[in-house]
Amino acid sequence: MRPFHHLLVNNLVANVTNFTVWFALTFWVYLETRSVFATGMIAGLYLALTAGLAFWLGSLVDHHRKKRVMLGSSVASAGFYAAALTLLALTPDAALRSVSGLFLWVFIGLIMLGVIAGNIRTIALPTLVTVLVDEDRRDRANGLVGMVTGIGFLTTSVISGFLVAWGGMVATLAIALVLTALIFLHLVLVPVPEPAPSSEAGERTAPRRVDLRGTIRIVGAVPGLFALILFATFNNFLGGVFMALMDAYGLSMMPVRQWGLLWGGVSIAFILSGILISRVGLGSRPLRTLMIVNLVAWATAAIFTIQPSIPLLATGCFIWMFLGPYAEAAEQTTLQKVVPFERQGRVFGFAQSVEQAASPLTAFLIGPLTQFLVIPFMTDGAGAEAIGDWFGRGPARGMALVFTVAGVLGLIATIVAFNSRFYRRLSAAYATPAPETGTPA
Repeated sequence: MRPFHHLLVNNLVANVTNFTVWFALTFWVYLETRSVFATGMIAGLYLALTAGLAFWLGSLVDHHRKKRVMLGSSVASAGFYAAALTLLALTPDAALRSVSGLFLWVFIGLIMLGVIAGNIRTIALPTLVTVLVDEDRRDRANGLVGMVTGIGFLTTSVISGFLVAWGGMVATLAIALVLTALIFLHLVLVPVPEPAPSSEAGERTAPRRVDLRGTIRIVGAVPGLFALILFATFNNFLGGVFMALMDAYGLSMMPVRQWGLLWGGVSIAFILSGILISRVGLGSRPLRTLMIVNLVAWATAAIFTIQPSIPLLATGCFIWMFLGPYAEAAEQTTLQKVVPFERQGRVFGFAQSVEQAASPLTAFLIGPLTQFLVIPFMTDGAGAEAIGDWFGRGPARGMALVFTVAGVLGLIATIVAFNSRFYRRLSAAYATPAPETGTPA
C-alpha cells in the first residue's frame, strides 16, 4: 500500500494546487471586471471542456503507463501556468479588465487548460487502485480517494481567497508553479509497479484517436453497466438542483458569513465519510450499498427543506455530503471489478464525461424555471394557496419545493433501479471472479 499512499498524497497536493488556481481565477476575474457574465462563462466553458475531453484523457491513460501520464499532467499544467504568468506580466492591467478584450480570454484559456490537464489524475488514480490494491481492499482505498476529495473541497476556496487578497494572480500562479514542480519531483521518486500498456485486437498502443466506439462496446459487454452509468447521470442531473439553488436558499436564511461557516463545517462530512470507508469498507456488495446510500440521500433531500429551519438545513447538507463518497467509492469499486484493466481509463473517462455533463445542464435549466415558475407558484399562486399554510410562502419556499420534488424523483428512480433486471445482472457480473490484471513490469 505504500506506493498507493504516496500517489494519494501526490494527487491531493496536485488537486488542491490546480483547483486553488481555478477558484482564484474566478474570484480575480469578478473583482477585476465585476462581470457575472464572465464568471458564468468561465464555469460553463470549464464544465463543457471537462466533459468533452474526458474521452481523450481516458485514452491517454489506457495507452501509456499511468505514472508517466500523471507526470505529463504536471508538465502540461506547469507549462500553461508559466505561459499565463508571462502574459500577465507583459499585458497592461486595463487590457485584462476588459471582458470584451482578447487578452483576458487568452489568460483565462491558458489557466483553464492547465487545470484540465490536471484532471487526467482523476481518471488515472482509480485505475492504479486496481493494480496496487488487493480486490478485497479496493473499496477502502476508494474511500481514501473520497477523503482526499473532501480535504481539497474544504481547503481550496479558503486558500484561493487569501491568495487573491494577498498577491492576486501573480502570487497564485507563482506558488502553483513551485508546488507543481515539487509534485513532479516527488512522483518521479515513487515506484509504481504497474503492467505495461497492452495491445488489444487490431489496436496500436498509441492513442491515435478517441476510442469511443471501443469504449461503448466494452461498456455494453458488461450486463447492466450502461444502466449504472445512466443511473449515476440521472442522479447528477437531479444533483444540479443543489448546484443551482443551495447558496441562494442558504443565504435566504442567514448572513453570508454564517452561511460560509456552516458550509465549511458540514464539509467535514466528506473527510469523516472517507475515514469510515477506509476502516470498514463497503461490504461484499458495493452495488447494493450504492442503492441504499441513494435511498437515504434522496429521502434526506425530500425533507431537509420541508420547513425553513437552519438545523434541518445543516443536518441535510451534512448527510448529503457524508453519503457522497460512499456513492463514488461504490461506483468505482464496481467498475474496477467488472471492466478489464486495459480499458478502465476509457471507461472511467466515458463515465466522467456523461455523468459530469448532467449537473451543469440542470443548473442552467433550474434557475430560470425556479425564478419564473416555481417562486411565483409558491408566493401568490396556486401552490401558496394549496400548501402555503404549513409549507410556507415566498421565494425561499419556492426553492424549498424544488429540493423536495427532486428528492421524491430521486427516490422513485432509485427504487426502480433497485428492483430492475439491470441491477441483478450487474450484481451477478460483480460476483464473478475477475481475471488477473497482469504482472507488474
